[in-house]
Amino acid sequence: MKKKTELPTKTCLVCTRPFAWRRKWARDWEQVIDCSARCRGMAKGASAKKI
Repeated sequence: MKKKTELPTKTCLVCTRPFAWRRKWARDWEQVIDCSARCRGMAKGASAKKI
């Protein structure tokens, strides 16, 4: 088992905060762009307002 500090990290495109790899994202880590359901909803809401 790795320590949390040894896990890969990314920066959320919505809130610009860093977030770490999670087991549930193991297969889709390359496609993960936001850190939480809240940020995912904010991103969808912002794109819907632009249209």
